[in-house]
Amino acid sequence: MKEILDNPAWHALRTHNRALGTVQGECAYFLPEVSPFAAVEGEALAGLPALHEAIPFDHNVIFVSNENVEIPRPWQLLAAIPGYQMIYNGPVHPGSDGAVITPLTTEHVPEMIALTSLTVPGPFSTETIRFGHYEGIFDNNKLVAMAGQRMHPGDYAEISAVCTHPDHLGKGYARHLLLRQVNRIQQNGEQPFLHVKADNARAIGVYESLGFKIRTQIFFYVLKK
Repeated sequence: MKEILDNPAWHALRTHNRALGTVQGECAYFLPEVSPFAAVEGEALAGLPALHEAIPFDHNVIFVSNENVEIPRPWQLLAAIPGYQMIYNGPVHPGSDGAVITPLTTEHVPEMIALTSLTVPGPFSTETIRFGHYEGIFDNNKLVAMAGQRMHPGDYAEISAVCTHPDHLGKGYARHLLLRQVNRIQQNGEQPFLHVKADNARAIGVYESLGFKIRTQIFFYVLKK
């Protein structure tokens, strides 16, 4: 578990998410329209200069690692965001009753971008939906809550984009959507995990109440070429 989840973007791009990005030697990155995440094999400090040379586009990238490092030149560090990686240790195949769930497709992308822009659960772009398994809850034909999958390294699947419109908090939507994702991942014989910003106490509390436990601290470095 340590080798995979300590460097999830690298292992995702080497396994189930390889069609969504590029692996070039010891460097890997997602298509910018899918995700800003980039990774290196091995130690961050050793690989980051080569990653700078390998990436062919000028979009900002997010380097995710459990290493707290000083970002080397020629990268420009725009932000260093501490967070936690949490892994699910709760009941097997948890059930969840709640609002009607709608599978989200490409036609819903504008609404998905609007909701994630408002709630900021993490980066979400025009083709992020290609990670798959996105579901939402609608109220009066408006998307008010959603969740889906993102990085898929080996036998682990990341739950992501968990968000609820501020006008609909407290209705159990996030819990309902999360448990559905957990159940789906477990039925596929895999282990659910997720990432959360360290200062998001409300979300951490929700995740812990559902059976997620903090596995490690993790850092999100927003980098510019």
